[in-house]
Amino acid sequence: MSDPAPRQAVTSPAKGVVDPATARRMLRLERYEPAPDLVPFLDYHWVVEWDLRGQPDFVQRTLPYPVVNIVFDRELTAVFGVVSGAYEHRLSGANRCLGLRFRPGAFRGLLGRPLHTVTDVHLPLSAVLPVDDVESEQAVLSQPDDLRMIAAAEAWLRPLLGPPDPKVDRLNALLAQAQADPTLTRVDELAERAGLGMRALQAWFSDYVGVSPKWVIRRYRLHEAADQLAHGAALDLAELAQRLGYYDQAHLTRDFSRLVGKPPQAYRGPPR
Repeated sequence: MSDPAPRQAVTSPAKGVVDPATARRMLRLERYEPAPDLVPFLDYHWVVEWDLRGQPDFVQRTLPYPVVNIVFDRELTAVFGVVSGAYEHRLSGANRCLGLRFRPGAFRGLLGRPLHTVTDVHLPLSAVLPVDDVESEQAVLSQPDDLRMIAAAEAWLRPLLGPPDPKVDRLNALLAQAQADPTLTRVDELAERAGLGMRALQAWFSDYVGVSPKWVIRRYRLHEAADQLAHGAALDLAELAQRLGYYDQAHLTRDFSRLVGKPPQAYRGPPR
C-alpha cells in the first residue's frame, strides 16, 4: 500500500471515557477524521493500543454515545450496536484495535432494518455485511500503523455503502442541538425542535438511533456531568439531578454509580 494521506486528528474531548486520567496512563487513544467522501457516514476513526505485558489486567469503562461502531480487534472483530448501559473492556497483554464510529443513523442503510434490533448486541461482520470475517480483519489489522489501518478500513467499507441518506443529516443536526444545549432536558422540547409529534419522534429514534429520545438526552447530560466532575468541577448535585430529569438527587446518585462505578462525589477529580 502506498503512503496514506495525512489525517486530521479529532481534538474534542472523548467525554464517554470513564476516569480519563487513568485511561491516559493505561492506553493510547487516538481519533482521526474520515476521508472526505466518508464524512456523510462516519464521525471518526478511533485507535486504542496498550501494552500491559507483565502487568495486571485493566478494565476500561465507557459511557457510549448513541452510535454504531465497527471494530477490528483480534479478540473480537464485530459490529457493535448502541450500548444502552456502560461498556467495559478488559485489557490484557498487548493489542491494537481500530474502530469506525458511524454517525447516528448512518448505519441504518447498511443494516437494512431498524437500529433498535442491534441495541446491546454485537454481531460478526458477516452477519450484517457481505464480507468474509477473517479476510476483513486481516486486511485491516495486518497494517503497520494507524493511518494504513484506516486507509485499509476505508477501502474495505466504500464498496458496501449506498448513497447518503438525507434523514441522517437532519437527525444529526437535531442531536447536535440536544448535546450542546444543557437546558434541553425533556423529550417534548426535542420533538418541538424537530417539528414532530412525540410518537413520530420516538419511532424515528427507534428506527435510526436504536434508543429513545429520553435516553439520548440523559446520556448527553450525563457525559457532560461526568466530564466536569472528572476535572474537579464543584457541581451542585441537586441542581444537576433536576437538569438531568431525575426525581431527586438520590436517583441521580444511584444511576451515576451504576453507570460510572462511583457516586458523583467520589468520582470528582482534582481541578484542572
